[in-house]
Amino acid sequence: MDGQPLKFLVKLPLNIHLNKDLNKLPKTMSNELTTNLASSKANTSIARWYAVQVASSCEKKVKATLEQRSVTLGVNNRIIEIEIPQTPGIKLKKDGSRQTTEEKVFPGYVLVRMILDEDTMMAVKSTPNVINFVGAEDGRGSGRSRGHIKPRPLSRQEVNRIFKRASEKKAVIKLDIEEKDRIIVTSGPFKDFQGEVIEVSGERNKLKALLSIFGRETPVELEFSQINKQN
Repeated sequence: MDGQPLKFLVKLPLNIHLNKDLNKLPKTMSNELTTNLASSKANTSIARWYAVQVASSCEKKVKATLEQRSVTLGVNNRIIEIEIPQTPGIKLKKDGSRQTTEEKVFPGYVLVRMILDEDTMMAVKSTPNVINFVGAEDGRGSGRSRGHIKPRPLSRQEVNRIFKRASEKKAVIKLDIEEKDRIIVTSGPFKDFQGEVIEVSGERNKLKALLSIFGRETPVELEFSQINKQN
């Protein structure tokens, strides 16, 4: 044929015997196929952050157990990070003393950065005190049983917002106080006034109390840091 070399198109069955078949190929072709397959796998194996719901007050226990189990099950190269976002806090005790604490940003959840596949998903779900991934229910369940939960990766914006909040240095003040408790004001224009709590806004670190001003009980908004609880 005019001295032109013949060219053949070889189609290979990429099935479960691929590794075995590769050994039968010429070395250069085998190496090229292996490289391309590894590159393709790397492109699809991207670690993402997932939120996992856990039993109340078990966040640290789940984190420690999952870290150990990931090594035991041989998936620690795909379960990469386990975090419990926390921010500094101050707890005001009944006696007026203060205790430095760490307040969880999302109590009842841990965040896991992982490559999601069948093995890593089962490693997480089978960990004691894990309830489930946060995700969408696909509706396979019927009656009272819930459908299968498909884990939903957190968006970049969600991840940035969570860790930005955890990195804030402003302490959250947690006060062991409730409505109808008696308090005394320790600073500000109403220092040494006494009153009764009528509303507590924990998220704002504030409360409202009825203080006797000029013989009349007047609602006044106060910072947690401005009061002490009376026994």
